[in-house]
Amino acid sequence: MISIDPYSFILAELTAIALGLVGSFALMRRMTLAGDAFSHVALPGIGLALLYSLNPVLGGALALILGTLIVWRVEKLSHLNTEAIIGVLFAVSLALGALAFEEAHELVETLFGGITPVSVYEFLFGVPIALFVIWFILKNRHALVLSLISKDLAKSAALPTGRLQFLFLVVFALTVILGMKFLGVLLMGSLIIIPAAAARNIAKNLQTMLAISSGVAFVSVLSGMFASQLFAVELGPAIIIIASVFFIATLIPHLARKA
Repeated sequence: MISIDPYSFILAELTAIALGLVGSFALMRRMTLAGDAFSHVALPGIGLALLYSLNPVLGGALALILGTLIVWRVEKLSHLNTEAIIGVLFAVSLALGALAFEEAHELVETLFGGITPVSVYEFLFGVPIALFVIWFILKNRHALVLSLISKDLAKSAALPTGRLQFLFLVVFALTVILGMKFLGVLLMGSLIIIPAAAARNIAKNLQTMLAISSGVAFVSVLSGMFASQLFAVELGPAIIIIASVFFIATLIPHLARKA
């Protein structure tokens, strides 16, 4: 019998929509692989939280917030691109995380996610964050696109490019924090990459891309939650396999048009 905690269901689906939206802009900024690496920044925080019997999501969230501030500051000082800075931070975090974990079994849910019930506090913390991310992307979608095309053009339009860059990094980190609960550290970045890539295969404009990307993420999470219970498999891999099927399905017409 399938039994899904309603708090988990609502938060997971709101997170999926947020991931689809953020992933679309991450793809346009060529930051999709950074999402996979950035999620590993949470490992030291998760390890320390488990060591001191604290909530691992809280530990991972604090580590990611610190990581976001480091990336933003180093990017301003060094003029390196975001992916390069996140790559260095990923390597350091992975090493520190490996030292922080004492038991191998602690890694399973951390790496692959799970469908464990969401507490009232996690729900009250997660839902406003997911709604904020969705609101921010939809409200600033045109400004974000303009700043991607040309920073000079964005500045001439009086857009605060520096603030937009920082806020995008913040919402990027927030979606990673939300997604870790269900997808785990190892697969978190995949739901940023795959729905956005599937949408890009068939979308003809920005609005369509955002809608398709969010839709693919939403259906993948919904189907993955049911599949993980029906077939007794880990939630994270189930979601990503389903999302990959959507990507392959959108790739076929894309390739047909190219031929």
